[in-house]
Amino acid sequence: MAPDDLRKDGLMKAERRLQPVKDASHLYEVERRDRHAERPGFRISELQLSPTQTVPWHFHTNISDTFYVLEGEMRLFLQQPKEEVRLAVGQSHVAAAGRPHLVTNAGKTSLTFLILQGVGEYDYVPLV
Repeated sequence: MAPDDLRKDGLMKAERRLQPVKDASHLYEVERRDRHAERPGFRISELQLSPTQTVPWHFHTNISDTFYVLEGEMRLFLQQPKEEVRLAVGQSHVAAAGRPHLVTNAGKTSLTFLILQGVGEYDYVPLV
């Protein structure tokens, strides 16, 4: 679903939300996905997206996502409130717990970034 396809108020109808999952790796394709560290309540992952790949709209009930770009350029869409953030190498941004967000590659080459997730129990609540 494209970022502009969310309702104007930035909220999805409750019936469109899917159930939370503990492992979202099967829900969307990426070029590469590595887990660098994991302990109860916190984890660090590295993802690589091609120019056409997207991490679809979702939120996390209890944890924030801190994005840190290693290579390429990220385009991060957030709701509640609506916001668009572009991140270059060395830049970071936090999506707070409960805040819907979508990650896409803003460049013509691969995007590689770290996601620091915590502190709390991980879940992934898809919105499409």
